[in-house]
Amino acid sequence: MKNTNIESGTNANRLFYGSCFALITTAFSFSIAAGILNQLQTELALTASQAGLISSMWFLGFPISMVIGGLIYHKVGGKAIMQFAFFAHAVGILMIIFSGSYIGLLIANLLVGLGNGCTEAACNPMIADAYQGNKMSKMMNRFHMWFPGGIAIGSLISGFMTDLDLAWQAQIWIILIPTIIYAYLFFGQNFPKAKIQDAATLTGNLKAMISPLFIFIAICMFLTAISEFGPNQWVGLILSKSGAQPMLILALTAGLMAVARFFGGNMVAKFDQTGVLLGSAVLTTLGIYLFSTQTGAMAYVAAIIFALGIAYFWPNMLGFVASKIPKSGALGLSIIGAIGMFSSSIFQPIIGGWIDADKAAAAAQGFTGDELELVSGQATLGTMTTFPAILIVLFTFLYFWMKSKKTEATNA
Repeated sequence: MKNTNIESGTNANRLFYGSCFALITTAFSFSIAAGILNQLQTELALTASQAGLISSMWFLGFPISMVIGGLIYHKVGGKAIMQFAFFAHAVGILMIIFSGSYIGLLIANLLVGLGNGCTEAACNPMIADAYQGNKMSKMMNRFHMWFPGGIAIGSLISGFMTDLDLAWQAQIWIILIPTIIYAYLFFGQNFPKAKIQDAATLTGNLKAMISPLFIFIAICMFLTAISEFGPNQWVGLILSKSGAQPMLILALTAGLMAVARFFGGNMVAKFDQTGVLLGSAVLTTLGIYLFSTQTGAMAYVAAIIFALGIAYFWPNMLGFVASKIPKSGALGLSIIGAIGMFSSSIFQPIIGGWIDADKAAAAAQGFTGDELELVSGQATLGTMTTFPAILIVLFTFLYFWMKSKKTEATNA
């Protein structure tokens, strides 16, 4: 039976499925673009710096459109934002295929990044407004399962097509498939109205966002994002010297995250968002610690624990804001998401610096070759445990903070 919001005349389930395919487009653009980077570099005679700048445009466009989308969501509506997302995705994908130039690829990846950010800016508040209580938490988790799920599927498709020695353009065409599907699903649909009137006003949003709870969650988001994306970005490179298969590690992590998020609503119903986030911080700390100390087959055990830890961070941080700070509205959700992307972008070069410093220290101790790479990499991973370890403290505090607020509300 379809779920229809009577007040706004929207088909919530159709909008939700459209959102999922839009997020699959985002995931495909991430994984397939990464898969063809070497082919692009060779064919267009790009330097490593040029290839890196092309990739960075994806990350630049994402937070820009997230913040702008959050600011204008209740003025222009989620429907208009998703129309621009389709335009940016379609034009960006076609430009990647046909531009054949460095400048063209820069613009194309920026457009795709803008489309991806619009997807987050429109779909997160839509889900928050379309569903109530635990159903909202469940659907938010199931929406976000399609980012790791899409990355896993996209990576397999890219690897398969690369093994067949197909032109890289053929892989980019694949990204258009979920793009066209989400455009069809969103076509002619109305987005739900804000549950709380203050959530539809900029004044109400800003007032909620200067509250101690929102600021506290923003700090936590800064740390949860780098706890997820920091190790994910480097662990394959580091563990390739340990006897583990990097692509298997990454596929295992992404696949488990997708499965865990599918059941995320059940976890939230049982432990509340604060309990889930605290448990996630503990598992993430343990997973990264194992990455920093184990080799060979044990690396896969570490990947399982790490994946179960980080799986619930992103969707439940957004779910917490939507349910516990609802007056922050679409802008609050977009700002929290943008903080996560910003954290990931600024910490990557810092982590690279840690690896360089640890490599120099290991070399001074006489390590060479693969052993040097492994020892220095694991030392850096050990440093990365600091992020989720701090979160254990913060989420413990949050757990009791929210429990006391609930008790106060009950006694009032």
